[in-house]
Amino acid sequence: MTDRFFTLTGAALALAAALTPAQARAADALATWTVSSSAPQGLASHDGTVEAVRQTVVAAQVAGAVVALPVKAGDRVKAGQLLARLDARAAEQQAGAAAAQVEAARAAQQVATLEVQRQRQLFASRFISQAALDQAEAQFKTATAQANAQMAAAQAARTESGYFAVKAPYDAVVTEVGVMPGDMALPGRALVTLFDPSALRVAVAVPESAAAGLRSRLATAVGVEIAGQRLTVPHWEVLPAADPVTHTVTVRIELPTGGVASPGSFARAWLPTVAGGTGLQRVFIPGRALVQRAELKAVYAVGADGRALLRQVRTGAVSGDQVEVLAGLRPGERIALDPQAAARRP
Repeated sequence: MTDRFFTLTGAALALAAALTPAQARAADALATWTVSSSAPQGLASHDGTVEAVRQTVVAAQVAGAVVALPVKAGDRVKAGQLLARLDARAAEQQAGAAAAQVEAARAAQQVATLEVQRQRQLFASRFISQAALDQAEAQFKTATAQANAQMAAAQAARTESGYFAVKAPYDAVVTEVGVMPGDMALPGRALVTLFDPSALRVAVAVPESAAAGLRSRLATAVGVEIAGQRLTVPHWEVLPAADPVTHTVTVRIELPTGGVASPGSFARAWLPTVAGGTGLQRVFIPGRALVQRAELKAVYAVGADGRALLRQVRTGAVSGDQVEVLAGLRPGERIALDPQAAARRP
C-alpha cells in the first residue's frame, strides 16, 4: 500500500513537472467577471447634498457694538424674534432730537395757519393788498413744508433706531452665530446664519448630456435616501443652465416637510435613466466579488498578466445579488469572483 502511494505521488509530481507554464497558469486560473455597463429604464443612483430653500445670512444694517445676543447655534426662532441687539443710544438721542424739531415745526405751522387766516379776512375787507396776502400764503406753505420735512426726518430716525434690534425674518433654525457680545457690528457683516427647516431640497449634479432626457421624465417619481431613510418624492426639477467648469446640470428634488435632514447632509438620489445613449450608464458586479474591510469596499482587478490587485470602489444600490459600482471600475475590466482565492495568489 505504501509503495502504491509513493508511486501515485511520484506520478503526480512528474505530471506537474511536465506542464508548461501556460498550462500551469490555466490550471490555477481564477474565475473572473468582465465588467460591462448598461442603461436600463429604471433609476440610477447619484450622490447629492441637502440644502435649504430659504437660508439667510442676517447682517447688520448699521454700525454698533453688540450688547445682547440671546440666541445660539441650534436654537429655533420665530419670525420677529430678537437675534441680536446693538448699542442704539446715539440713534435714540437723534430720534429724540428729530421729534423735538417736529414739535417746533408744528408750532411754526400753527402760527402760519393763524396768520394766513387773518390775512385772508383782511383782504376780504380790502384792508390789505394782494401782495400782502400772497406773502402770507407763501409763509404758510413754507411752514407746512418744513413741518412735513421734519416729520419725515423723525420717521427716518425712528426707522434707523429700529435697525439696532436685529430680528428673525421667518421661523427658522440658527446654524451659526458669527459675533460675540462686545464685537463691533458693521453694515454687511454676518451676525447670524439661519434656515427654514420646513423647506428643504436635495441638489444633485448630473452630466449635461443627460439633462434633456431627465427633463422629459419629470413626471416620474424619484427616490431619496437620507440618514438611512428612503423617501419617494414626486416633485423635482432640472435647472436650465449648466456649470461651465464641471459641465454638469443641477437637479433639485423637493423634500417633504418634517424630515430629519439638515443643510449640508449627504443624500443619495435615484433618478430616471434614459436609454438611447443619452442616459447614465450603470455598472453592476456580483456581490460575492466585493471585499469589505471596515470602511473599505474593494474588488480584485485581474490584469492582462493574470495578477490580481486589490482596488477600492464606491458602491451604490443593491439589486438582488448584484451591486452597483459608482466609481473605481471601467467597462471591459476583469475582476475576481472569489476574493479569497485572489488574495492567496502571488
